[in-house]
Amino acid sequence: MELRQLRYFTALAEELNFTRAAERLHISQPPLSAQIAQLEDEMGIKLFRRSSRRVELTPAGTAFLRDVRVVQDRLKEAVQRAQGIHAGLEGRIEVGLSGSHFLGPLPGRIGELARSHPDIRIVLHELEPNDQPEALREQRIDVSISRQVIEDALLSSTLLWPDPLFVALPPAHRLAQSGRLTLQDLAREPFVMLRRESSTFAERIFRACAAHGFEPRVRQTVAQVPAQLSLVAAGLGIALVPASARPYLPRAVSFCLLDAPELEGNVYAIFRKDDDRAVLRTFLDHLHEGPPAAAG
Repeated sequence: MELRQLRYFTALAEELNFTRAAERLHISQPPLSAQIAQLEDEMGIKLFRRSSRRVELTPAGTAFLRDVRVVQDRLKEAVQRAQGIHAGLEGRIEVGLSGSHFLGPLPGRIGELARSHPDIRIVLHELEPNDQPEALREQRIDVSISRQVIEDALLSSTLLWPDPLFVALPPAHRLAQSGRLTLQDLAREPFVMLRRESSTFAERIFRACAAHGFEPRVRQTVAQVPAQLSLVAAGLGIALVPASARPYLPRAVSFCLLDAPELEGNVYAIFRKDDDRAVLRTFLDHLHEGPPAAAG
């Protein structure tokens, strides 16, 4: 049994006339008659009653038509799904990210992607930044939203949006109205830091401070940027945070731009070089094309 035979059968069952069915199929009548006869022989039943004046479906033919239409509908859906996946309009993306990215433009851009591409499912996994590259290598996630750049034999990175660094201070702090600060201005300040063992971003801050001749006086270490800002608001120290974090506790924390060209909090997408799925490209393209992030 071939799909062509089912298509011929459906046309004849709907037209109940060999001439009209053949015209609909853009073939001549003899091949249509031959294919219907072959189908009936293969099934061992009569699907049509034929006379010199009319063609009718048998009860078995009526039941067969109903089931064939279901098969054809499912086949059409399968073709459309395959075409959608090929075009990047359908699929699933597993995204690894840390909590600070929920404060930036990412949620809005994912929401817009969900509205414009409802057949793409985005699954978010909150992971420590340093755990995400291994998750990518093990294919537990498809893309990492990160503030680090990785380029090696397996992984590649692309810049999504700039996210310059700011110094977060209690509003009453003596430096709160400075507007712009250098690392050297912070040498004697108590820091609320991200944990170095889980964040390459925190490690870069430590190295930059060392290059300026001091080691940060760490009063508290936390896992996420919102926790940093909450402790800054409580007066426990200062913190270096990306611009995208500024809407969090805006009245309880003051922000000054950090003048340190060697440090930035820019956001990158890291992905496997061997992942050539169109849905991944659609996801990355949409993040690039979203409204620009606030840069301060």
